[in-house]
Amino acid sequence: MENALMWLATGLGTGLSPWASGTVGSLLGLPLAWWLLGRSRRLQLALVAALLVAAVPICHLAAEELGLKDDGRIVLDEIVAFPVAVLGQSAARHPAALAGAFVVYRLLDATKPPPVSLAEAVPGGVGIVLDDTVAAAMSWLVVAAGLFLWRRRRPA
Repeated sequence: MENALMWLATGLGTGLSPWASGTVGSLLGLPLAWWLLGRSRRLQLALVAALLVAAVPICHLAAEELGLKDDGRIVLDEIVAFPVAVLGQSAARHPAALAGAFVVYRLLDATKPPPVSLAEAVPGGVGIVLDDTVAAAMSWLVVAAGLFLWRRRRPA
């Protein structure tokens, strides 16, 4: 495989971290999500969809080269899926909201509750990207609920 594809798949090398490679690699999703939140919702959706689709063959080829279905060093899927957790929620541009979304996303991605675990079982590169996308979509629900409650809070 081309070194450039492996470099992308490993999140510019962040996936090579000796500890918590998925979390370390996912950190690159934070500035991506923050940047996307400054765009129109339509553009956010289009760019995230394009990134997710582009990640499928890259992750698949990297997994084939590394010899494991979803090798922990492959983190491009986590990076491009994270923005789904805040998609269209402009209030999530606040650092606390973005950090909270990140924590929820990492918990769901790491523990892989259904339907995340079911999505991971899809063959090929699709499953590699889909489980992270489902975890991010579940995170979106938590973030949306949290932001709704935050907006409705009343001073004591």
